[in-house]
Amino acid sequence: MNLDPRLHRIVAAQPHPLLFATISGAHLYGFPSPDSDFDLRGAHILPLRSVVGLEVRDETLEDSRVVDGLEMDIVSHDVRKFFGLLLKKNGYVLEQLYSPLVVHTTGAHAELKEIARGCITRHHSHHYFGFAETQWKLFDKERPRRVKPLLYVYRVLLTGIHLMRTGEIRADLSDLNDPVQRPFIPELIHRKQSGENSTLDDADVTFHLREYGRLRIELQAAFESSTLRETPDEGARAALDDLLVRIRLASAS
Repeated sequence: MNLDPRLHRIVAAQPHPLLFATISGAHLYGFPSPDSDFDLRGAHILPLRSVVGLEVRDETLEDSRVVDGLEMDIVSHDVRKFFGLLLKKNGYVLEQLYSPLVVHTTGAHAELKEIARGCITRHHSHHYFGFAETQWKLFDKERPRRVKPLLYVYRVLLTGIHLMRTGEIRADLSDLNDPVQRPFIPELIHRKQSGENSTLDDADVTFHLREYGRLRIELQAAFESSTLRETPDEGARAALDDLLVRIRLASAS
């Protein structure tokens, strides 16, 4: 994907240096529609004097803007908060960290990606179970039912299954679908790419309910047979601590 140079404008406008900024959302998942905005996610570095006192502000920053007609937003966490999320069962931060759609990177970003492999556990499956259930409920309650949350259901479940089996983060739905070639996935992507609010016929819901249930069972089986670690590696925790200290000290120099 050739990144739009306008995306660098929102990165340059941030009040604190960024460790990295990547694209998430529909562009990462492989089904942007013409009216999709760009979702940037990343980690920023608060200055040392901002984090040594009793009150720590700006641990999470959000910015939305339109640059020459391109709608975009960015959400970033301070590095300490981001590293803490990596040590939890948080699939979001893994997907942001390993997104191949990189708008801004640093040497510390590359180091962090190496360290974070030791933070991936079999219990990250719980994140994908929960997210899929939330998206299914959203899909099922809307009238008319939209294709977008249904695509999120499939993307989330297939990402979770792949992660449990391989230890690898993969978020592009077409890529995830390649080994099995479910014919309904490209059709749903085509509908979504025709418009952000494309809808689905009620007659299709029974079929997708069955597929949703089947993939949940597949994710459960992948979790039970996964060889991933139970908890983050202690070496990874120590390496995160060391990297954080070095980043803070560098920001003070």
